[in-house]
Amino acid sequence: MGRLFLNVLWVVLLTVITQIGGVIYIIVTLLYRKKTFKKWSVFIVLYLICTYAIVPYVAPLFGREKIKIDDTIKIHMFFTSLTNRNYVVPKVNEVLANISEKLTKKYPGIEIHCLDANFPFLNGFPLPPHLSHKDGKKLDISLLYEDQKGVLVNEKPSVSGYGAFVYPTNGEYDQISVCKRKGYWQYDFPKYLTLGTVYPELNFSEKGTKTLLQLIAQEASISKIFIEPHLRDRMNINHVKIRYHGCKAVRHDDHIHIQVR
Repeated sequence: MGRLFLNVLWVVLLTVITQIGGVIYIIVTLLYRKKTFKKWSVFIVLYLICTYAIVPYVAPLFGREKIKIDDTIKIHMFFTSLTNRNYVVPKVNEVLANISEKLTKKYPGIEIHCLDANFPFLNGFPLPPHLSHKDGKKLDISLLYEDQKGVLVNEKPSVSGYGAFVYPTNGEYDQISVCKRKGYWQYDFPKYLTLGTVYPELNFSEKGTKTLLQLIAQEASISKIFIEPHLRDRMNINHVKIRYHGCKAVRHDDHIHIQVR
């Protein structure tokens, strides 16, 4: 019973984290029930083959494709690609290309850093811990930051891209405290997902992030943009597409959430 429970636990965890890992684990376990080292060795090899050589060619059958990276569009963390969390509908890639082209004209060399997107298969399949990343139409991207001289840089203060919050200042509306007082304990949960913080000297770039938000909002295919209310007000940016996501989600003063129609 103990071994069965452990196997079930691994299936659940690998499915939740990678979508395809649970199925691969079941197959390998059936082939190597008692050979633990060999089982995990085969699992790793088979998982990598599927992730990099098979899934990218099967995903388009489900209407999704990998985020297209180039000199100005990057996946912020290798873990995102390794776990198949970097898939979107083609329209998202079109939007990213348009935004990055305009952004680099204003700020040469500045990159858009993509965080979690969606899994490659099946509409409705959740991407924990996100509530809505389940149809290929959603993508989180990093805020922009500057050094102590006010120069925009590509570095981010969080290893994962999440959890390094830009807190409300005195006088700004504190939606975070409001949600937590209402009992939404998960609202600032991303503070546990940083995987470490780096570049403590970086500051949130109001000007750069405002430009990025304006470029996103200009795209006709974009339907919604989520960012925390105090940052929206601080940057003095108002647009019908920029909305509040609600207390049931998590705070958005560490990233921007975008979605296409």
